[in-house]
Amino acid sequence: MGAAWRHHPSWGLVEHAEDVLGQSLAPFLLSENDVPESTRDIQVSVFLTSMMAWEALRSVLGSPIVFLGHSLGQISALTAAGVLTFDDGIRLVARRGDVTDEVCRSQDAGMAAVLGLGHDHAVWACGAAPGECWVANDNAPGQIVLAGTGTGLCRVEERARELGARKVIKLAIPGAFHTPLMLAAQDPFAAHLRDLSLGEPSRPVVSNIDARPVVDGGVWAQLLTEHLISPVRWRTSQLLLEDLGVRSLVEVGHGTTLTGIARRTVPACDTHNVDGPAAVTAVAAELAATVAPLTGRRER
Repeated sequence: MGAAWRHHPSWGLVEHAEDVLGQSLAPFLLSENDVPESTRDIQVSVFLTSMMAWEALRSVLGSPIVFLGHSLGQISALTAAGVLTFDDGIRLVARRGDVTDEVCRSQDAGMAAVLGLGHDHAVWACGAAPGECWVANDNAPGQIVLAGTGTGLCRVEERARELGARKVIKLAIPGAFHTPLMLAAQDPFAAHLRDLSLGEPSRPVVSNIDARPVVDGGVWAQLLTEHLISPVRWRTSQLLLEDLGVRSLVEVGHGTTLTGIARRTVPACDTHNVDGPAAVTAVAAELAATVAPLTGRRER
């Protein structure tokens, strides 16, 4: 997923991350297989593609109003905003990958995208499996991601279709991220966060938990810990951008998922995507001075 950056100066971040983590990372990013196999490797790869894109774009970009990151992208956004150093960011992502991977291996759980169903109806659908299935991502109007146990998801899928869901798609994600099923990952993740020095953001960073801009860097240790078991309020986070005066959005990193979601949720905003060096100059030329970077991907 990162091959486009191989001969760009931003690739130096990969080499530096290899030194920080003491492992080879280039094979994951250069592999023809689009997605690495392990949860940890996926999360590290997604973070690095986001940070390479941001590193390339930042020198030609006007000052952003706000940073916004989806799921794992919350850490990418915090790193771009200066709350985390790059070294602390990559270590935190690796630790997140380790603790969530351990939980994933201990459970029969997963995630599913539900199309054509609103948030309230999705919550009602989860009532078919209380304590086993939850709304994990409220991404866009009519685009929800559920997460839960395997049996719970099956029951909720049936209920969701009864309530009018157009399609339910099982995702290739081996865990129930952003639900109480990730509770066991919280303590070891929080212990790692306690050892980090969190700086003040250069611009506000929107929290996935409550869709509010946060200007105090010190609160992020608690927010990131809660983030593991809390749903991603992406739809309301995007609506907030309009209230903040944002008119242009840039997705940095692998893929165009967030760009597509933004076009559905805030159609009045211009959307742009930087997933490789070729896009940097073109996107920079298109952008107005006011830009809100979107980092991360739909899940992980």
